[in-house]
Amino acid sequence: MDNKDKEKEKEKHAEGEEEEEDEEGNKRAAVLGPQVPLKEQLELDKDDESLRRWKEQLLGQVDTEQLGETAEPEVKVLNLTILSPGRPDLVLPIPFKADEKGYAFALKDGSPYSFRFSFIVSNNIVSGLKYTNTVWKTGVRVDIFPHFVAVENQKMMLGTFSPQPEPYIYEGEEEATPAGIFARGSYSAKLKFVDDDGKCYLEMSYYFEIRKEWPETH
Repeated sequence: MDNKDKEKEKEKHAEGEEEEEDEEGNKRAAVLGPQVPLKEQLELDKDDESLRRWKEQLLGQVDTEQLGETAEPEVKVLNLTILSPGRPDLVLPIPFKADEKGYAFALKDGSPYSFRFSFIVSNNIVSGLKYTNTVWKTGVRVDIFPHFVAVENQKMMLGTFSPQPEPYIYEGEEEATPAGIFARGSYSAKLKFVDDDGKCYLEMSYYFEIRKEWPETH
């Protein structure tokens, strides 16, 4: 058996395995069963009343007619809402639509704000859904390439969600935009939603502006 065949054999044995420790602390491989569609899982042992109640408690009232036949969960992020006291809610459908300057939105410097996400989960349970939002401030332009300095890297664990037709709503903690003349200007950002398995449901780059005053509302 050559090296290439050995590598394939290792990959074959590695599939569906996960390391765990026994009572003595020694690591061993635990073989995981294949992921199956949630609809199929719910149909298993449906005549067992105690098991049925346990599944309902775990998942809630899931309509099996709305479930897909695939084992892979799906997450669709519908919109992002920017909330700021005394200001009307700014609802931004995803993907963002930039204005004539290329900005998805504008914020006033030194102002409190928070983000609210709306998303739908379908097909199967999504475990450990989280988002990251990394922001860069546009700095000195060198030749034709802008130089960016990372100023913020938000990471937030949202949790584990079962499929349902109604959207889930998540609202982050209130923060404040940076204040002062040097804080104003153009920012770029990258928003990303992933789960525990590393599956990416949304990866989106956008630009926004921090200004001296709020933009006019129409």
